[in-house]
Amino acid sequence: MKTALRDKTREWEVFNQYLKERDLKLTAQRELILETFLNYRGHVSAEDLYQKAKEKQAHVGFATVYRTLKHMTGCGLARELDFGNGRIQYEPEFNHQHHDHMICTKCGTYIEFLNLQIEELQEQVSRKHDFKITSHRMQLYGLCQKCQKSGK
Repeated sequence: MKTALRDKTREWEVFNQYLKERDLKLTAQRELILETFLNYRGHVSAEDLYQKAKEKQAHVGFATVYRTLKHMTGCGLARELDFGNGRIQYEPEFNHQHHDHMICTKCGTYIEFLNLQIEELQEQVSRKHDFKITSHRMQLYGLCQKCQKSGK
């Protein structure tokens, strides 16, 4: 399975080191889950990742997927997102450009965006208050264009 991760060597190294520091093994199931996550496009829930991994290896357990996602979040490979719909989503974090989200409260559609003016304003506010930002999440909630037009 490591050969499938060749293109993502740095992520594999980060994950492997994280597991070693906790006396955990990089099992075939964890490798499969990491590979499936890294190859997934967009946000993924634990349930969706479980289904994708199960297609490749039938005996993957949901609990293993969930725990592996927690480990991937812990070492900085994944970011946990709560869009307020009752399902936690995960997205790649390691070596990915920062972005924020707009979430439709009707249909759940999300839009990723980056606005450098907003980022600069956050920096200005933090400097004014002698505060060092180490990370942040911005999630804007409202109605997407489609839901506005349909009157849902």
